[in-house]
Order: sequence, then C-alpha cells, then structure tokens
Amino acid sequence: MTKVILEREKCIGCGSCQAVCPDHFEMQDDGKSRLLGSKQNKQDKTEELETEELACMKDAAEACPIQIIKIV
Repeated sequence: MTKVILEREKCIGCGSCQAVCPDHFEMQDDGKSRLLGSKQNKQDKTEELETEELACMKDAAEACPIQIIKIV
C-alpha cells in the first residue's frame, strides 16, 4: 500500500492534478484541490490516502507546479 499526501494549504488552485487524475482529485469551492477519499491530518494540515492505484497519482504529482503532492 502506498500513501499519497496532498499539502492542501499550499495549493494554488491551478487544477493540473484534477486535469490528469479526475478520479482522485477535485477542485473545491475555496479554489483548492481535494484528494478524494482521503483522511485529513489536522496536525500538519495535509490530506492522506492509502492506495494501490498509482497510475494517474504519479502523473498528478508530476503535473503539480508547486510539488505539493507526495507519494511515499
């Protein structure tokens, strides 16, 4: 199982993650991306999702201009 982490507070709302991986990322009313199905980590203000499906997740991480999507 792999963990995908989105540093949502740093999101600039460009929409590149949703464009390349719409099944896992969605733009919200506040203009920031949301990692669908994730758990919020209130301590460091990230969203985390454990998954085995990484194909478009890697593309989203690479497409993010500020590199706030981490795959660990």
